[in-house]
Parts: sequence; structure tokens; C-alpha cells
Amino acid sequence: MTRNDIVTRADGTQMELSPVGQGIVFENEQVRMREISLEPGERQPWLRHDNPYLVIAIEAADNRIDPIDGTLQFQHEPVGGVIYRDASETRMLMNNGETRYRSRLIELKCVGENSECWRREEPA
Repeated sequence: MTRNDIVTRADGTQMELSPVGQGIVFENEQVRMREISLEPGERQPWLRHDNPYLVIAIEAADNRIDPIDGTLQFQHEPVGGVIYRDASETRMLMNNGETRYRSRLIELKCVGENSECWRREEPA
């Protein structure tokens, strides 16, 4: 995904997508780990996940997920909790609770953007 990706919401509104999280903590050819930190009431702007991913909560919070289709989801993420999500989910995340939310988001590049890394031949 690039920063100039444009998507259209169910109501016809167009918006530019943002990068996921506040930074990359670790990356190799197989995975990318991102930092996410949201204070109470803070939002992660609209984004799309191009790879399947896992989210591991470091600091718990009650989050609100706004998918592009207009439905709302509410999810409590406890410390150490793990969530798996598929790729191509365009959404916005908001810390709907009263405590800071922090997590590590681990993108599975070998299943998504870099699927060729699983198809390498082993050395003879």
C-alpha cells in the first residue's frame, strides 16, 4: 500500500489511506511488525491491511473498529490477547476506552505480498 491509495466508503465518500500504526519495529522478508499506540479517544486513520496479520495487545483497551462498509465493531483487547485478521480489511481503529492502547501488529508477508518466500527450493 502506498500513502496515496484512495478508497470509497459505502456512502460514496472518498478518502486517502494512511500507513498502519506509528512505525515498523521489525521486518524481514517473511514478517513485518508494527507498533500501534492510541491514547483514549485517539484514532488510527483509515487504512487497509494488504497482508493477513496478528495483533498482540501490550496494554489493554476497549477499541472501536469502523469498517469501510459502515458497520461498527467493539472489541476489548486484554493484555496478551491475540487476534488474527485476514488481509484487505479497510477500516479505522479508535481507542474507545479510558486507558492507553498499545499493541504489536505482525503482518504475514509470506502469505500476502511476498508469497514467493514459501516457494523457494531447499539447497541440495
